[in-house]
Amino acid sequence: MTVSNAPSPLPQPAVGAARKTSQDVSPRRVSLPLPGRRVRQILCLLPLLLVSVVAVRHRSVLAEGFGHLRSAEWPWLLVAVGATCLTWVAAACTRQGAVVERLPKRRLLAAQFAAGAANHLLPTGLGASAVNLRFMTVCGVPLARSSAALALYLLAESIGRLGLLAALLLIFPDALSLGSLLPEEAVGALLPAVGAVLLVAAGVLVLVRRVRTAVTAFLRTALGELREVHTRPCRALALWGGSLAFPALQAAGLAAVGQALGLPVPPLHMAVAYLAATVAVALVPTPGGIGSVEAALVVALVAAGGPAAVATAVVLAYRIITVWLPLLPGALTLGALVRLKII
Repeated sequence: MTVSNAPSPLPQPAVGAARKTSQDVSPRRVSLPLPGRRVRQILCLLPLLLVSVVAVRHRSVLAEGFGHLRSAEWPWLLVAVGATCLTWVAAACTRQGAVVERLPKRRLLAAQFAAGAANHLLPTGLGASAVNLRFMTVCGVPLARSSAALALYLLAESIGRLGLLAALLLIFPDALSLGSLLPEEAVGALLPAVGAVLLVAAGVLVLVRRVRTAVTAFLRTALGELREVHTRPCRALALWGGSLAFPALQAAGLAAVGQALGLPVPPLHMAVAYLAATVAVALVPTPGGIGSVEAALVVALVAAGGPAAVATAVVLAYRIITVWLPLLPGALTLGALVRLKII
């Protein structure tokens, strides 16, 4: 009588062979139905359409700015271009420092370049915030923590800008007259408005339970993310180093353009003027600060001792380098990232 062999038992996994989780995250590709593909195709073309609209609306500024660039000293303009390119690296460092997970470096840098274009097409920084929020969520960071990281980035960037301005004003107290940049009547009108907004926000938090619950949960998540980031020295260094380098590089770009066009203002005074002007227009809801930043920069450079005509030329040339030249390639990058489902 023949006895068949009993089936061998299934092999057991070796001890310690469980899959290890990694801190690295990468964008996940998700197949979309046909309507979703149509929407994505439209989103790919939308940045180019918006760039065309903005360029047509500001064509006179573009023509005048390029005219000033033709008469400038090119070595200094190359310095300004280099400083502008490094601002995207600084922004990428700050974004990485705001999250614990390791984001893909090249895609993160490309996202900052695209976010710069989106930031000039939508008001009050909404474009850059939307691009980076979408990028982090596609990379696998939960929405609540992505939002907390975005808030942490904005807080660090604001602290870095204000801290740098305060330090330069302590070193160069006579760099510019803040009274001309922020007249007393403007401050008098701004303070009641800010007080009213804070009062309304406090009333909503007290009276609307759902809003209070959502805000409390968000603050709890944000504080947890803040503690976790600062337990890692490399993340804390990237966060605060990038938040200081970003406005410093922007100010260095303006100082280089001022040198290129012969503005008779010391470079560090031009840096103070830039930081003061950008802080002054932070609450003005215009796309990328177009219009308001130019006006505030001209006033600040004049307050720093520069002639009005040369200061205007410097501001127009600076905005050509930092806004208009990167706008089209940034929009193309944004469309490509949307098409590749990276954002």
